Amino acid sequence: QVQLVETGGGLVQAGGSLRLSCAASGIMFNMYVVKWYRQAPGKQRELVASITNSGSTNYADSVKGRLTISRDNAKNRVYLQMNSLKVEDTAVYYCNAFAIWGQGTQVTVSS
Repeated sequence: QVQLVETGGGLVQAGGSLRLSCAASGIMFNMYVVKWYRQAPGKQRELVASITNSGSTNYADSVKGRLTISRDNAKNRVYLQMNSLKVEDTAVYYCNAFAIWGQGTQVTVSS
């Protein structure tokens, strides 16, 4: 069964950090471009960061310099290190590879 599972969300104060993890099963993660999206209440889902199978990365302007995407192909995982978090980063964060989506993990940043 092909599955992506996100973990690492939680409640953090503004300025704090979290590390999200996306674990893949049933697929070889290193063959895919992997993306992190987020969706805040009442807003459309937006692309936050992506990483190619060769390790090239791209970020939304709103998170550049604060969020870092990385991958560990040996562990079949992709990570999103989130530093200097802002209240506006509050959202459900989703991992995506091709047409496969995880269930999401909630990130809440308090002021």
